[in-house]
Amino acid sequence: MRFPAVLILLALGAALQAQTPDGAALFKDHCSTCHDGSPGNRAPTPDTLHQATPQAILNALLGSMRVPGSRLNSLERRAVAEYVTGKTLGGDPIGATAGRCESNPPFANPASTASWNGWSPDVTNARFQSAKAAGLTPEQVPHLVLKWSFGFPDATQAWGQPTIVSNRVFVGSHNGTFYSLNAKTGCIYWTFSAEGGVRTAPIVGPTTPGHYAVYFGDTSAREYALDAATGKKIWVRRVEDHPLARITGSPAFYNGRLYVPTASYEESQGANAEYGCCSFRGSISALDAKTGDVEWKTYAIPELPQPRGKSTTGTILWGPSGAAIWSAPTVDAKRGLIYVATGNTYSGEDQPNSEAVLAIDIKTGKIVWSAKGGNNEGKDQDVFLSGCRPGTKNPNCPDANGPDFDFGTSPILAGNVIVIGSKSGYGYAMDADNKGKVLWKYKAGEGGALGGIEWGTAVEGDTVYFPLSDITRPKPGGLHAVSIKTGERIWYAAPQKALKSNAAQSAAITVIPGVIFSGANDGVLRAYSSKDGKVIWEYDTNQDYKTLNGIPAKGGSIIGPGPTVVNGMVYMNSGYGAFGGRPGNVLLAFGLE
Repeated sequence: MRFPAVLILLALGAALQAQTPDGAALFKDHCSTCHDGSPGNRAPTPDTLHQATPQAILNALLGSMRVPGSRLNSLERRAVAEYVTGKTLGGDPIGATAGRCESNPPFANPASTASWNGWSPDVTNARFQSAKAAGLTPEQVPHLVLKWSFGFPDATQAWGQPTIVSNRVFVGSHNGTFYSLNAKTGCIYWTFSAEGGVRTAPIVGPTTPGHYAVYFGDTSAREYALDAATGKKIWVRRVEDHPLARITGSPAFYNGRLYVPTASYEESQGANAEYGCCSFRGSISALDAKTGDVEWKTYAIPELPQPRGKSTTGTILWGPSGAAIWSAPTVDAKRGLIYVATGNTYSGEDQPNSEAVLAIDIKTGKIVWSAKGGNNEGKDQDVFLSGCRPGTKNPNCPDANGPDFDFGTSPILAGNVIVIGSKSGYGYAMDADNKGKVLWKYKAGEGGALGGIEWGTAVEGDTVYFPLSDITRPKPGGLHAVSIKTGERIWYAAPQKALKSNAAQSAAITVIPGVIFSGANDGVLRAYSSKDGKVIWEYDTNQDYKTLNGIPAKGGSIIGPGPTVVNGMVYMNSGYGAFGGRPGNVLLAFGLE
């Protein structure tokens, strides 16, 4: 039955009132150390903060102050903003007072419907959707039109890739609200509030016969298991205790286990002379999918961080650290391995397992082999902190900072070959049967911080497609088709004329037979022919949207996750208000005319 709108509003209002956080206590615990008004402290004083609007404070907690903001949920951030300004924020923090479904039907067996489950439709992470599951042909793609739009409240980024299983969309948001939507209409089945923002693509797996859970991670390094039909919490597990740890890579589900990678915010804190840089180490944990119990945990850097000196303020500095795992793990069922790709070293000497593909025994968590790939062109060091600039006088900062040539993409298993793109601007093929020996490397761009190949490549048959970011370089963007067998270029699609800023293709791409979908920094989603790289369809997301859930929304830069394609529909998030991108907060669903 359809519940009267007044009852929904009354119930939601009562629920929010019952859980209204204490803004004063939150400010004291999370903010007052810096915002105490003491002499010489450059952080805004409480009096200065009081003069701001609550929306400005909320935007800061989602933007420039996203590290402390990531430790607060959506209601807590609002409580802090209202406390420090003495003013009330309007609007719906959950984004669910409108657009509710009339009923919540039983959750269908995922095997009975087409799906896109997790970072990729299968555990190889090829980001390839079959013709049958896609329900779209190259001839139909030019006829795609916008069917519905959904707005994320209190968000400047739409950074969580949607998963489509059993005719439902599962998607997380910047402010931590997690949604289950009807895949055809976008109406809301249920919502759940996580403790941090949700950037990962969710994944659905069985729990008991006839029952399924949806799993995802957040920016406070918590992994969640919810009943896929109702949204009821099954378990929550914080997989990493480091205070700046977060989960950005989507989990992998295989044979009753969940494989969860961890990254961190610590890389951006190193230039602060009062911070003891650095102690985070990237890890992957194998969790029992039914209970959340950790069965094994493996650090990319086995050595515990040790004191390595003092900063200019007398703060003890630590190392080695780094090797974050930013992306989704890849399962090699044939060899009994999990592949993960790691980021750069933060502090200390450059680590053997940083900027590498690691092969890990799926049963025990033991590292079987590590292959660096030669990102740094034979140089010994790539120690990088994003807050360090030329001329920075701080012992935290490396003598030579960067060049930040880490892996942000997932390894793709293509038969006996692992293909992967790097922020160095190179794409690689590695031999899965010979400890990751590099078979070839292909130079797609200049690379560097925010450059090279950022979020995700894709494979169709014997061809790998590399989208180029190089967002801060003179020649950003472009799409490369490369033979997996030889490493030679098949074709190259030059970047399109940018509608806004530039057309860097930082976002992950998606392939269906004959078509590659690629979003760009200029806010345009384009479809390319896989035969020759010609653009056959495009959609400009740079506009305001009247969303079905009533949340004001707009499109912006497409940086991060890629489109998901299921049953003749294409789902895409737009908006990425960080690292030079333009903010936005909308989920778009396209279908045929």
